[in-house]
Amino acid sequence: MKFLIFSAILAILASASIAYADEYIIDIPLGAYNPELNTPAEVWYDPPQLYATVGDTITWYNDDKEGHTVTSGEGSGRFGWMSDNFGTPNGIFDSGRFMPGESWSYKFEESGTFSYYCTIHPWMEGVLIIEKAIPDYPHDATGAKIEFPLLQYTPDLALEVNLSWDPPVIKTHEKIQFVYQFYDPQTNSNLAEMKYNFVIFQNGKEIFRDEGLSQIGGDYRNFVFSDSGSIIIRIEGIHTPSIFAEESVTVFGNIESKEQRSVDFTTAVYDNPERTSHETYHIKPAQRLTTYYELMLFIILVPGVLFIGAMIWLKKKPNISHEKPGAVKI
Repeated sequence: MKFLIFSAILAILASASIAYADEYIIDIPLGAYNPELNTPAEVWYDPPQLYATVGDTITWYNDDKEGHTVTSGEGSGRFGWMSDNFGTPNGIFDSGRFMPGESWSYKFEESGTFSYYCTIHPWMEGVLIIEKAIPDYPHDATGAKIEFPLLQYTPDLALEVNLSWDPPVIKTHEKIQFVYQFYDPQTNSNLAEMKYNFVIFQNGKEIFRDEGLSQIGGDYRNFVFSDSGSIIIRIEGIHTPSIFAEESVTVFGNIESKEQRSVDFTTAVYDNPERTSHETYHIKPAQRLTTYYELMLFIILVPGVLFIGAMIWLKKKPNISHEKPGAVKI
C-alpha cells in the first residue's frame, strides 16, 4: 500500500508543470538560401541560438526570396550537402515548406536542446534551448501555490507536523533550509524530544537521509541540490526517545506505530540560471535550542546568585571599629 501511495505521488510530480507563455520571433533573412552567405544575410536563422522556457511559442518569419522549412534534427553543415548529406530529421517538429512573406509557429511543451534546419537548404541550421519555467512562488506537486508553514497530520492523527523552507523557490546549487516543528493537535502545544528521520527523494530516488531529535521550537536541516526535478520531503518514524526498543505504545491517547508515523511534502527543484556548481557543503546538524535556553539561564542565574551571596556576606561582615587606641568614651 505504501509503495502504491509513493508511486502515485511520483506520478503526480512527473506530470506537474508550470509555464509562463511568451512569444519569440526568429527571422529567416534575405539571402539565407545561399550556403556561402554572399548576400546581405549574416546568419541563416536570426538569432541562430535562442533561449526560451517551456510553454513559450516561437514564430519563424520567412523574409527570404525562397521557400524554407523549420525541421528538428541535424543539418548538413555549410558544405556537407556537397557530399550528399542533406540532414537528418528527428520528427519532433516540422513546419513543412512555407513561402516568402509567410510564417510558422510552434509551442514548446518540453524542456531540452533542439537543433533544427531547413530540409530544402540543409546548411541552414539553428538551435533552441528550452528551459523549465521558474515560478516566483512555492508550489506543491500539482503546481498549486502554497503558503508556509505547510501542515500535515500523521496517519493516526496523533501528531501535527509543519514545514517551511527558505528560499521558497528551490533552485540547484543554492542552500535551502528546511524548518519543521511537531505539535500535539489536541492541545496545540509544541512537542520536543521527538525522534525522527528526515528524508529527501528526488526523481524517484532517495538522495538524503538523516536522523534527528527535535528540541524546543522544532528542528531544521540544510541541503544543496545538484540536480533539478521533483522532490518528496518525508519526515518518518516519528516517536519519543523513551520507546526506542518498542514497536508501538500509546501516545496522546493513540496507539503509536513508528512505521506509520510519517508525513510527506512535495515540490520541485529548478535549474539555477545563475549557478552551475557549488562548493562542497556540509549538512549542519540541527541547532539545539535548549542549549540557548540553558545558556540564557546560566547568564541570568550566575550573576544573580553572586549578587545575593555578596549581599549576605555584607550583612554578616563584622563591624570593625576605627577608634584610636587609648581613646576614652564619654
